[in-house]
Amino acid sequence: MPRIYVCLFRSIFLLVGATASAALFAQDRQLPLATTAALTLHHVVAAPVTFQGRAAVKLTASPAATSAQPAPTKQESGKKKSGAGEAGRRDHLALVDGLEFTDGTIEVDLAGEPAAGAAGGARGFVGVAFRVQPDRKTYDCFYLRPTNGRSDDQERRNHTAQYISHPEHTWSALREKTPSRYESYVDIVPATWIHVKIVVAGDKARLYVNHQEQPTLIINDVKSGAAAKGGIALWFEGTTIAHYANLKIQPAR
Repeated sequence: MPRIYVCLFRSIFLLVGATASAALFAQDRQLPLATTAALTLHHVVAAPVTFQGRAAVKLTASPAATSAQPAPTKQESGKKKSGAGEAGRRDHLALVDGLEFTDGTIEVDLAGEPAAGAAGGARGFVGVAFRVQPDRKTYDCFYLRPTNGRSDDQERRNHTAQYISHPEHTWSALREKTPSRYESYVDIVPATWIHVKIVVAGDKARLYVNHQEQPTLIINDVKSGAAAKGGIALWFEGTTIAHYANLKIQPAR
């Protein structure tokens, strides 16, 4: 076959492949999360369960990750500004297979509560990470602290919803440099279904909780940058028992 035709066929093949990949990433995804199918687990143990009458996946830290990670300290209450609680931190992720995300909308029902025997700093931390990089350490994330929602301590209440961007922009680093900018209050409780919607557009992101019309938390400087792309993952902290159901992902078009 003449070389010109080989080059032509190769170009067509690459074009078709690129178009198919783009189409895959542009498609809406809906995962009931009644099973662990379509999830890749990182420092996580997952099991299909029924939680409060709803089919869901239950996520907990893997034994190896739990033994290697220190418990969160009471610094998470907001009374101190320190990065000490980040020492030895592990990322607990259940990544959605076959997905690359830049901008769009993510919705999911989730619930978080401290595991039995968790230390006093445990809050039931539960959320969603986006633009997750292959190293599984670099990502943006919105998460909730359900036990803070109805605390008698107003300072704790002010830290109920959180934005982070690992590995550099941890909760402690953001709180120390720019207190209150990346955190907010929302009325939630542990071990109860909470509907979360995340809307990402370039370097702006909005967190909506329980179908509220107005966002709970507004981020105008998403740390990964306006053009970053990566995976989506169910995220929680190692002292948490987390449940998830009804994940919906709608990439921007």
